[in-house]
Amino acid sequence: MSSGLIALLDDVAVIARAAAASLDDVATMTVKAGVKSAGVLIDDAAVTPRYVIGVSPARELPIVWRIARGSLRNKLLILLPIALALSLLAPWAITPLLMFGGLFLCFEGAEKIHEALFPHKAHGHADEGIDAESDPQVFEDKTVAGAIKTDFILSAEIMAITLSAIPEADFWMQAVVLAIVGAGVTIAVYGAVALIVKADDVGLALAAGKPRTPIGPAIQALGRGMVTGMPTFLKTLSIIGTVAMVWVGGGILTHGLEELGYGGLQHAIHDLAHAAELALPAIGAFAAWLTSALGSAIFGLVIGAVLVPIVTLGIQPVWRRIRAGRS
Repeated sequence: MSSGLIALLDDVAVIARAAAASLDDVATMTVKAGVKSAGVLIDDAAVTPRYVIGVSPARELPIVWRIARGSLRNKLLILLPIALALSLLAPWAITPLLMFGGLFLCFEGAEKIHEALFPHKAHGHADEGIDAESDPQVFEDKTVAGAIKTDFILSAEIMAITLSAIPEADFWMQAVVLAIVGAGVTIAVYGAVALIVKADDVGLALAAGKPRTPIGPAIQALGRGMVTGMPTFLKTLSIIGTVAMVWVGGGILTHGLEELGYGGLQHAIHDLAHAAELALPAIGAFAAWLTSALGSAIFGLVIGAVLVPIVTLGIQPVWRRIRAGRS
């Protein structure tokens, strides 16, 4: 009886060690995938706040919550099963699909830079005849729907990057890591967005408070700084998001080309990064990373610049005519 109990305890210990190792693998893979998708996260956080511009302050957080739910639905109910099916049935398709997402990121980043350099009529709610004052509910519904559509593309890229970062994992490990990354990314991005869109309200409340304590004037000054600094912060965040798009998109394309057997560009960037590391030993690792990121960003910007006229003058007009013919 005692020997049986000892054997059972040994089995439990083996299972516990295996479970601990599995959890450690999940954590490692999750961190690895999260780091690789960081650029897309920055862009997602930079893009979303514009969807609450022009709405009632009381509706800002509800709109962010609705978009967050749609994002979570995109990732867990649609994209996660598709990603797992691709991993099982057509793993060869992951790299081309990832590269297609990279092309989209390069196009979006280049288009934003083009619009900043050559401002023209913005594509927004006004183009669609949506009036926030005359029909706020319709305006909100269309705003949320548009945000969720944009999020779907960014979410697809995040899930594809996650899947490509864990090719050695088995089916269930992939499922767990995809679910954790999908849920964690959504919470992180939309939690940050909620803080961003309400920061000016918090600043106003702090600035309007009565200085009943010795630090009261400092708190008021902080509030005023938050209010006056938010426009600059949002603009800076938008710039960072744009840079992240061309950087991540270019990196995805160069890695994808390497996997498809065309690694010349990726090798050249790697050699330049290694040369920068040797030339600046005091900051070698940072110099190598910066050189690699710049190389990817420049390539992404070139590809995006080529895509902008193709998409805006060719694909988009055709797509609008198709949609008009269906309506």
